[in-house]
Amino acid sequence: MVVRLLRVIERVGNLLPHPFWLFVILSVVVVVFSAILEASGLGAENPADGEYIAVQSLLNPEGFQRMLTDAVENFVTFPPLGLIITVMLGVAVAEGSGLIGAAIRVIVSRVSRKWLTFTVALTGVTGSVASDAIYVILIPLAAAAFKASGRSAVLGAVVAFGAASAGYNASLLITASDPLLAGISTSAAQLVEEDYVVSPVANYFFSAASAVVLALVVTLVTELLLVKMTERMRHEEDASGGAATAVLSAGRESAQDRAEDGAITDDAELLSYSRREVSALKASLLALAVFLVVYFTLLFLPASPFRGEGSDVLESALLTDVAVPIALAFLVVGITYGIKAGTITRPGDIPELMARSIKELSGVIVLFFAAAQFIAYFGWSNMGTVLAIEGAQVLEQLDLPAGVLFAGVVLLVATFNFAITSGSAQYTLMAPVLVPMLMLVGTSPEVTQMLFRIGDSPTNIISPMSPYFALVLGYLQRYYPKAGVGTLISLTLPVALALLVSWFLFFMLWWAIGIPLGPGVPVR
Repeated sequence: MVVRLLRVIERVGNLLPHPFWLFVILSVVVVVFSAILEASGLGAENPADGEYIAVQSLLNPEGFQRMLTDAVENFVTFPPLGLIITVMLGVAVAEGSGLIGAAIRVIVSRVSRKWLTFTVALTGVTGSVASDAIYVILIPLAAAAFKASGRSAVLGAVVAFGAASAGYNASLLITASDPLLAGISTSAAQLVEEDYVVSPVANYFFSAASAVVLALVVTLVTELLLVKMTERMRHEEDASGGAATAVLSAGRESAQDRAEDGAITDDAELLSYSRREVSALKASLLALAVFLVVYFTLLFLPASPFRGEGSDVLESALLTDVAVPIALAFLVVGITYGIKAGTITRPGDIPELMARSIKELSGVIVLFFAAAQFIAYFGWSNMGTVLAIEGAQVLEQLDLPAGVLFAGVVLLVATFNFAITSGSAQYTLMAPVLVPMLMLVGTSPEVTQMLFRIGDSPTNIISPMSPYFALVLGYLQRYYPKAGVGTLISLTLPVALALLVSWFLFFMLWWAIGIPLGPGVPVR
């Protein structure tokens, strides 16, 4: 039943155009509907200042001229664009130097059998700092580590995939998703409040705590349920010797392409690391410690030039514009590791690694051009503001308890995620309505952003639209040749449901206590 349902979702999802064309189509829809709604006299009174806001038609000479003259400005001022490129310049050096891969190998290889599941789960959740590369690094490594410890390699692959994909929006570290989503939230919030800015670290406190909670949940589901489900597979793995060839789907993301170029290799080789790599990791940890000392000194020092107005720490540029410090942190540790490990031998290697990140972001940049136009048209037409006001009035009349309202948002996002697996594309589509609407009923953009993250991640692992669904199936078939789509879904569905429910309940507990979501960001 579940498999048939997911196959229907896959067929329906395949009917959707590429996200770029989806935003182009939606931009045209906004232009057409703006004329229709203006003609019908649709508008609403802004409860904040009593001003009447009417829908403005873009289907006129002035609208067409604005679309042409402002197209470049819409793109270059799209908040997520600069943020994601800046952060990825640093992350690319850390990844390209081999730091992230070596750290994961050392962590997983050295842990005891007792703590293996939790370690892989926590590494997977936090591994989103490496973006999509976490899949091709951790999944085969976890499978090899589980097999070496006498457990099922299939189980290891599922734990790694479940944690990395379903827990993608939580992390002990700041990741590229933080400034990306913050930029989209800022654009949406400014439809209601012109100067509103969502910080890239707005969700950090809750996200870091969530990483530990989600790792624990993955561990419990694994040990209490998945171990039994994979016990039969382990005996067949032993019989086959894990020699089956992995079938990888071509034409996927760049990270997956790297897997096809040789990510699946000998198990012993996957688990090995050199003394030089360990030495380089120690040097990079020391560099990180020095960086953090300097950072927090500049943040809290009374005479620091980076203090905010009135010496307010929370208004410091080091927090309000944290994308640059994040990029610098990755840059410092990446360069330190690379020099010590010998992967960076000349100054020219560093910009070359940075350039590689821009190449990998090319698809995102193309998508952002179309998304930026859609957001701009939506704002010019006032459709988003009017819809938000009308929606907020409906919510006020319903007078739903906060828990019910929040649960509805999470379930809506989780449902959409089956068809649109790109988190940035989905949030760009939903934020212009969700963020302003919830702002008008007293829910901050930072809370709405966190609710999106909770709904977005868990269903990734059961969505056949995910490009990594086929990748993981390939890894499973290496050790268990009989594995099919049903096998993967049966193993990942319990993880998805457990994480969706537990993460939301953890958020409600956090919200009830009133703990800040991030620095200077109250949850209520």
